[in-house]
Amino acid sequence: MKRAALYVFASILALSAAPTVAQSSAAPAQATPVPAEDPFIWLEETRSEPALAWVRSQNERVDQTLARDPRYAQLQREALTILDAKDRIPGVSFTPYGLVNFWQDAANPRGLLRVTTLESYRTDNPSWETILDVDALAKAEGREWVYKGMTCLPPAGTRCLVALSDSGKDATELREFDVTTRTFVKDGFFLPESQGGAQWVDQDTLLVSRDFGGGTVTESQYPFTTREWKRGTRIEDAPEIYRGDAKDVSSGASLLRDAAGTVHGRLATRGTSFFERESYLWSDGKWVRLDLPLKAGLAGIVDGRVLFSTDVEWKTGGKTFPADSIVSADLEAFKADPNGAPKTLVWAPGPRQTLQGSAITRDALFVSYLDNVRGRVMRLDFTGGKWNAAPIAALPTNATVGIASASDETGEVMFSSTDFLTPSQLWYSDGTAAPTVIKTSPSRFDAAGLEIGQFEATSKDGTKIPYFVVSKKGVKLDGTTPTLLYGYGGFQNSSLPVYSGTIGKLWLEKGGAYVLGNMRGGGEFGPEWHQTAMGANKQRTWDDFIAIGEDVVKRGITSPRRLGIMGGSQGGLLVGTAFTQRPDLFNAAIVQIPLFDMLRLTEIGRGASWVGEYGDPRIPEQRKWIEAYSPYQKLVKGVDFPMPFFWASTADDRTHPSHARKAAARMSANGQPYYYYEDMTGGHSGGVDNAQRAKLQALQYVYLMQRLVD
Repeated sequence: MKRAALYVFASILALSAAPTVAQSSAAPAQATPVPAEDPFIWLEETRSEPALAWVRSQNERVDQTLARDPRYAQLQREALTILDAKDRIPGVSFTPYGLVNFWQDAANPRGLLRVTTLESYRTDNPSWETILDVDALAKAEGREWVYKGMTCLPPAGTRCLVALSDSGKDATELREFDVTTRTFVKDGFFLPESQGGAQWVDQDTLLVSRDFGGGTVTESQYPFTTREWKRGTRIEDAPEIYRGDAKDVSSGASLLRDAAGTVHGRLATRGTSFFERESYLWSDGKWVRLDLPLKAGLAGIVDGRVLFSTDVEWKTGGKTFPADSIVSADLEAFKADPNGAPKTLVWAPGPRQTLQGSAITRDALFVSYLDNVRGRVMRLDFTGGKWNAAPIAALPTNATVGIASASDETGEVMFSSTDFLTPSQLWYSDGTAAPTVIKTSPSRFDAAGLEIGQFEATSKDGTKIPYFVVSKKGVKLDGTTPTLLYGYGGFQNSSLPVYSGTIGKLWLEKGGAYVLGNMRGGGEFGPEWHQTAMGANKQRTWDDFIAIGEDVVKRGITSPRRLGIMGGSQGGLLVGTAFTQRPDLFNAAIVQIPLFDMLRLTEIGRGASWVGEYGDPRIPEQRKWIEAYSPYQKLVKGVDFPMPFFWASTADDRTHPSHARKAAARMSANGQPYYYYEDMTGGHSGGVDNAQRAKLQALQYVYLMQRLVD
């Protein structure tokens, strides 16, 4: 989610990239009965033999059709060449022992965790030292391991917990790892597969939020308790230090730490909905609830100030802070009187601006924000008793820019910049000088003759909805251009211009146009842009997307015959609503890892955590507005739908493959054409390695060419 980088509690809340809005306080929800009229419930059993046999038959059908297209092999090679390219920019994180990168290529499909020096990283061919070889580990243990990151003890950062996922699931196994010796610690901390995480208190103590059994996970299947676990003791005997409520989305405790690694207190949150949380500080032997809005949270410490970020207006201490702002208080005053410490404004958005993220170095706060969907970054320092702001003027002004990495130990920071046609660049500053480019990605496709345009469509209620178009210069406005419209439109996530080698090579270079929508529900213009299209008003997102489709046809850029749509997760739901509500407007629909049966939202995968975005189908009033658009129920006989391509992942424990499975099965029963492909590994993002990702890319673009070009 947009604010995950800001909130100290993000790892506890385990925020996913799929759909939600504030949970209703209506009457308690009752279990949704299994609908007798749904003959495909059995496909919700992820790994039952009948379900997997059905999946294998669908995959074989795709392999015998789309994968036999004469264009498939070339597209697959082109995609794999881009994904495996050794000259792509290796993203890094600052650590006390060097710059750390996770790398995948043809020789290392599961990946290497590796480290280099800044001096070496600046060269065209850095010298890397391997920390962890995931391919070797998977082979040695006979497991489908996918690396999911590691959490390390500051300030040295050499004692870590490595998160390993079985086949790409969100749930992970945690193992203690020593970066110095490059080995897992014998008889070290170990936590079996679960949602949730752990945080280091010191070398011999962890705060652990996991599934401890005995009803310690919420309806959304996330933990709601935290234990303090000492080395040498059993996790079963670890004392519980915080307990939320089983009705929460996710709850737990964490530490309030500064950039030097010093612990200043213990925090806790109750995730009462996907977007709302109650915040607490351990003070005078008890948990004291903080006087924060439900859509606000702590954001870190810098210059002796504790930071807060809020998505709603916040009135406190006789002051009113606007939504989407950052606020601070003196750290020592906050610790002494959590709710009485005076608050001051750090940053607030201007017109058509919105906060995107932030990062803290040893002595500064960096804020990235959007200004009319264009990226900006600002440095803020608390000096002379006030906050002083300085824009990072050296960065491009007409691009997507952001903070790539920042050092807790030093003032170093890296920035990224990109747009649809400009290869990504990485910028470096030591914290005192203006940033300079240290890495530039090579071009992956021929952008000559292409241009970027920004337009507005008028939605059903009259709201102007911006969108981008990438196409050939002077494209004939005769409706003949094959056009792919992509969207997300949820969870306050912003869809921004980025350089995609695969879209460029497999679609733009071959004559297609690409459209990116900025519908309500996203975060392109701040929290209100999101909040105005949630719950009872979620149809606005679907209306906005349809309006963009209508607008590109009206302008003559394309025609319904040549217009296709694509989206994943919440975006898969977006595509599903679009082609079921306006089957006449589109001729192709790629539905990736979607939500689809919204009437069983709370019964499948992590769906119960997202009722904040959509509403709760177990509550009659809310069920009505969900039922009005749930695409699964709209798949009825006698409608000429555009032939969709569904794909999902068996290992997806977030949105769950049954949403896509049941949609395909229903279309099959109705005698309506479709394609279905299921990646047997890879989780919510699909594909555990680049070869599988390249296959998915090639299948999708062959499908688009068959539907929109031929």
